[in-house]
Amino acid sequence: MSDLLVTGGCGYIGSALVPLLADDDRVDRLVVLDSLASGSPRNLRGSVEAIAFRQGDVREYGDVESAMRGVDTVVHLAAITGADSTHDRRDETYATNLEGTRNVLTAARKMGVERVVLASSCNIYGRATSTDIDEGIEPDPINPYAETKYEAEQLLAEYADEYGLDGTALRLSTVHGDAPGIRFNLVVNQFVFRALTDRPLTVYGDGSNWRPFIHARDAARAYREAALAPDDWSEPVYNVGANEANYRISDVATLISEELATVDVTYLEDEHPGPSYHVNFDRVAETGFEPAIGLREGVRDLARRFRG
Repeated sequence: MSDLLVTGGCGYIGSALVPLLADDDRVDRLVVLDSLASGSPRNLRGSVEAIAFRQGDVREYGDVESAMRGVDTVVHLAAITGADSTHDRRDETYATNLEGTRNVLTAARKMGVERVVLASSCNIYGRATSTDIDEGIEPDPINPYAETKYEAEQLLAEYADEYGLDGTALRLSTVHGDAPGIRFNLVVNQFVFRALTDRPLTVYGDGSNWRPFIHARDAARAYREAALAPDDWSEPVYNVGANEANYRISDVATLISEELATVDVTYLEDEHPGPSYHVNFDRVAETGFEPAIGLREGVRDLARRFRG
């Protein structure tokens, strides 16, 4: 049995993860720490009676240590997200994503936490030329979000080496799909909404850049298993997704047109092209994890939710 803390539990992935943990017989006690700066308590409806909620900010060490009392496992999701927007929020991004992680790891060491699962992102690969990027490729982050995620990974590795803290970082594919805390600054969710409201899809660049995609519910399953089955998730870092779920952005626009309605796609020249990464997920497959919801199914489900 595990006593578990989720930071950022009211966010997009947290809103899918917390109900899974609340219903899992392996979890004895579940604590959620969230500042409510971007997430909402309504994202936890249906799970409130199963959790101990703490409103607090990972940038404040006292908030973190207080929430961590009596906990043996931490899933650290709290972060400034929206990679492109972090160019204009650099200081806030570093304070939350890196120094907030330092607070989590410092408190984990002090409070005797056994395991930390860190939220990272395949965005750290930047504009990679390889089309088979595994965990051995040196990341090349091109925005503050990715920079802080990679530096947080390195911080976790330092705590593992110096203090024996057991931890792993999950480099998630780009998330899509319905969840209580859904975000609309992610490409698939934004495209679906625009298609359903008869607006053109806007692609910055020529659409040739690669991204892997994962449904929010599959991402939540990965975090649950990494936290509760540590022997199966023993590597320091995992790319999380599926090899067949790598798509060019132009192909995503085409898929959405096929599923929902024919939409106009506008390609705009971009002075600062976004990341492009085609990722290998063989390592995570060795844990037994396999995403259950493909991109096309996720688009259909999201459209049903909007229309319903």
